Amino acid sequence: MIELTPIFNAMLGAEIPFEKFSKDTRVTFFTGAGISAESGIPTFRSTGGLWSKYDPVKLASPEGFNENPQLVLDWYAWRRDAIRLADPNPAHLSITKFQKLFHDSAVITQNVDSLHSRAGNNSVLELHGNIFRERCNNCGEENGLNSDERTKIRYCHCGGMLRPDVVWFGETLENQKLEQAFELTGACQIFFSLGTSTQVYPAAQLPFYAKEHGAYTIEINTERTPFSNHTDLFIKDAAGHALPNLYEEFYAAVS
Repeated sequence: MIELTPIFNAMLGAEIPFEKFSKDTRVTFFTGAGISAESGIPTFRSTGGLWSKYDPVKLASPEGFNENPQLVLDWYAWRRDAIRLADPNPAHLSITKFQKLFHDSAVITQNVDSLHSRAGNNSVLELHGNIFRERCNNCGEENGLNSDERTKIRYCHCGGMLRPDVVWFGETLENQKLEQAFELTGACQIFFSLGTSTQVYPAAQLPFYAKEHGAYTIEINTERTPFSNHTDLFIKDAAGHALPNLYEEFYAAVS
């Protein structure tokens, strides 16, 4: 396992087995909250007073929604407004460049903010849903979110309340999405783990699964994670700083 400082040295190209890769190489990007934080998207606890007094479980759980749906809808409206002020950062934009270099590639994200799509990323699998969609709390039917009605309690044609289409505390990931994530991971030849703590299961298993199935794994994070001692290449840095540099190395070797 190779650990690099934020300053890429001249030996970087020699460390990665570029000779094994071509434009036909299958690549998977796995992203977590760290990559969104680089765009300034606030976390649960960084709300600056108004929402910090509330238990996050009350704001993001089926129980909290059933108890006080208006409170939950107001909080999600606040989150969407905060996300709209954020822009995709160099990490998101570098993934777009990587996907033009490696045509057989996909993004698996734990984030719900749509920044990957806004950056032009393709084949994005949103494991935890999307904050700009809503679905029925009863039948599960999904639909887009009307911004004019985002704080109103609304009902589905079946009578169930409409809620944000995100995975809450106490809920499990959609089986179909999870199976697709493992299929993409098991089939790839390069696996990037970007800005994720690798602690929330079952998604945290993906980097290990990639390694077990023969992928060359690259982890970029500002802190070490449970996967850091297992990855082929660990770069202790922000993804928005390291990934553009890494793209230039891959482009020079593969294009």
